[in-house]
Amino acid sequence: MTSPVFAAGSVERYSPDWDRDDGRDDTIESRKEAERKLEWKSPEFHRRKNESLLHVQVLGINDFHGQLSEGRRVANRPVGGAAVLAAYLEAAQQDPRDPDLSERTFIVHAGDHVGATPPESALLQDEPSIGFLNLLANRHCRHDDRRERKERRLGWDELGWDEHDAQDERRDRRLHPKCNLVGTPGNHEFDEGKDELLRLLNGGNHPSGPFLETPYRGARFPTVSANVVDEKTGKPIFPPYVIKQVKNVRLAFIGAVLKETPTIVTPTGVAGLKFLDEADSINRYVRWLRKTHGLRTFIVLLHQGGRQTTYEGPTQSNGLVNGRELVDIVSRLDDDVDVVISGHAHAFTNALLKNRNGAEILVTQAFSAGTAYGDIDLLIDRQSRDVVAKSASIVTTYRDAGPGLTPHPQVARLVERAQATVAPLVNRVIGTAATDLVRAESPSGESALGNLIADAQRAALGTDFAFMNPGGIRADLAAGPVTYGQLFTIQPFGNSLVRMELTGQQIYDLLNQQWVNQPFPRILKTSGLTYVWDGNRPIGDRIVEVSRDGVPIDRLATYTVTINSFLAAGGDNFTVLLGGRNQIGGPLDLDALIAFIQTLSQPFSASIEGRIVRLN
Repeated sequence: MTSPVFAAGSVERYSPDWDRDDGRDDTIESRKEAERKLEWKSPEFHRRKNESLLHVQVLGINDFHGQLSEGRRVANRPVGGAAVLAAYLEAAQQDPRDPDLSERTFIVHAGDHVGATPPESALLQDEPSIGFLNLLANRHCRHDDRRERKERRLGWDELGWDEHDAQDERRDRRLHPKCNLVGTPGNHEFDEGKDELLRLLNGGNHPSGPFLETPYRGARFPTVSANVVDEKTGKPIFPPYVIKQVKNVRLAFIGAVLKETPTIVTPTGVAGLKFLDEADSINRYVRWLRKTHGLRTFIVLLHQGGRQTTYEGPTQSNGLVNGRELVDIVSRLDDDVDVVISGHAHAFTNALLKNRNGAEILVTQAFSAGTAYGDIDLLIDRQSRDVVAKSASIVTTYRDAGPGLTPHPQVARLVERAQATVAPLVNRVIGTAATDLVRAESPSGESALGNLIADAQRAALGTDFAFMNPGGIRADLAAGPVTYGQLFTIQPFGNSLVRMELTGQQIYDLLNQQWVNQPFPRILKTSGLTYVWDGNRPIGDRIVEVSRDGVPIDRLATYTVTINSFLAAGGDNFTVLLGGRNQIGGPLDLDALIAFIQTLSQPFSASIEGRIVRLN
């Protein structure tokens, strides 16, 4: 196993932990590399007879982010879209040599299935993205329509769901052992808070609904997480695991989300919740299920990930994965964990990582946005109930070949309905961009699109300065006519703007927090000021000088500042902003951007201007 080494003073502008796409990593070479099959066999495998082995298939996706529509490309080839992804997932379950393969296949997602989504999902409260997965569910997956929802959500015993009476009518029907779908929450599932997430999964019309389904019934499949617990009771708010049965063999799926979720989600979104250590939480249920149910096959759905190191030649299996958090979690997992289906990094992983006892755990991740899936095969010994062979390949969902040529008809109709519903708003033209405006950063951390957004927010509230978090900028803006839908995709969170007062010293402290208690540098996008930072200075004291119109700001003076509500609540660990005085709410960030673009001479542009200067 390897983990990245960060040189003193270095800036990792794109990190495995950064929750956004990095186009540099998504090349045709990385796609070909990801598709190479990786295999592992235990020493006992060759001593087992074929009839004693059970084949189970797991098809894994991650970071779908409501990407229902087509439009993604890799090396100028079209990829993804929900209907194309669904066609690939169904085709993967068809094998003339194995006619009942679909009965031994599970489709799983490793978080961020919703949140930070395009308008056709987000404007409908992401209900179509749940509906998409519902269309892939088998006959054993059923809505849980019970009225005792409070009782259901609190119905866990000390170590999880109470399994003493499997026929109890109060049980969640989505936990059926033969239901072929399982999911786990990512950090973005909490963007609008626990209550809205539970509504989305459990059913019930949104106050702005109903949308495509009346009444909205929620997910037909379970969402599991072992490490998200109620702050007061310490009990999980989701089933920590689900037990599945294939033939006479049982296996378990256990979920977990990165424990740092509270630092990258609006604090109101995680209010009342605690996020426990991932490995400790997973191991707790592995041990309990092994002791009480005799289970030996465990698959983890983990919303945390890394990026695979590129190389030439045969597939390597020595754990060349960049991502310190992922490597640490896997190293501490129980020996009986067989597979970790990861996410969050929007990249690919297909590797065998050793835990600290030397057990080799298969770890996968399938890029993002439905442009690929993990095709995982397990051979389980029927007597020992343990995995004796496992393999995986990351398959790209090309729309111009194979299953992509015949998109899933029911899913295609769902997508068309969602698009038609939001079209009147989405297609409205706001302005015209003279050139592409992108999120790509200069070596100092400045970006053209970030400058435009920060300028829009400062203009909206008429303040001295404005600061925008880079993780809140979700897409680039192409040259040409600019529609509401494009701008919504760039800023999908619905954050409101906040005007506050900060002293000059607080502004210095705020900018220094770009490196303090951060898993990677988070360089804020600025308006109204320029500053110089030195990579050789210690973390916490890297800001050399902050200026306004070429004149250093006064550390004792008071300035007005615009930020979004996510930052105002201390999001991304910018805790200085919690001390801002005289806070006043403003318009939504998206509305401010639209209004600003409409005031510009058309076609408009923005550029990297040297607002941020880096020394060393």
